[in-house]
Amino acid sequence: MTMRDRITTVVSTTYAVLIFGFIFLPVVVLVLFSFQDGRLPVPPFNGFSLQWYEAVFADRKLMSALLHSFLVATISSLVACLLGFLAAYALARYKLPGSALQRGLLIAPMTVSYLIIALGLLTVLNTLGIGLSLWTVGIGHVVINLPLCFAIIYSSMGDHHINIERAARDLGASDLKVMMLVTAPMLMPSLLASFFLSVTFSWDEFIIAFLLSRFDVTLPVEIWSLLRSGLNPKTNAIGSLVFLVSVTVLIVLELCLFRRTKKS
Repeated sequence: MTMRDRITTVVSTTYAVLIFGFIFLPVVVLVLFSFQDGRLPVPPFNGFSLQWYEAVFADRKLMSALLHSFLVATISSLVACLLGFLAAYALARYKLPGSALQRGLLIAPMTVSYLIIALGLLTVLNTLGIGLSLWTVGIGHVVINLPLCFAIIYSSMGDHHINIERAARDLGASDLKVMMLVTAPMLMPSLLASFFLSVTFSWDEFIIAFLLSRFDVTLPVEIWSLLRSGLNPKTNAIGSLVFLVSVTVLIVLELCLFRRTKKS
């Protein structure tokens, strides 16, 4: 290696370390102080303890909010992916009037603030006389995640898929069978990517969950209520648990699904 190549390597390595440190340092601090043996999750570190994890599992409100977040994120993401797939299939495979305008309208909510969407939905729900609940939170999350799912799935529907679909029709498959048994499996990586991104955004979303829920709240709303009284070590513990679950799911998907897709 020349001197220039060595300098470039050192600079690139330093830059990568700084970037990853900037990204993951808050997570490391969060996990570290979730084991803090003290009332405040702040330096200095007073010793190792599992008391805050025990407190989280003993807190019925936190466990209930965790379950609510899981249900809302899973169901709303499934609905958003299904609607996004149907919209992408229709606009990519059929010549519909005003298709460009329809694509623009489907993606438009991505450019709107969550606060504006939440206030608009709150007004509509009050006008229709629909009470606030986890279902209304789920509706809000479908609204914000549907454009993302549509964009991901639509962008992956290449022309090379058309020939395979045409061959399936020539063999006697109906349009419904082609869509469900041919197109959907070919788009499985995109479907999974849109689903898990939707789950992530739904899991972390606060504004819509706060404005469109009443008594049954999601985890971000419950954490916010804990933080109103000051720093609480239980928030670090619940955050660490959520992070652990997210990383575990990501690793399992990488090992079991995405590698299999790459091999095929």
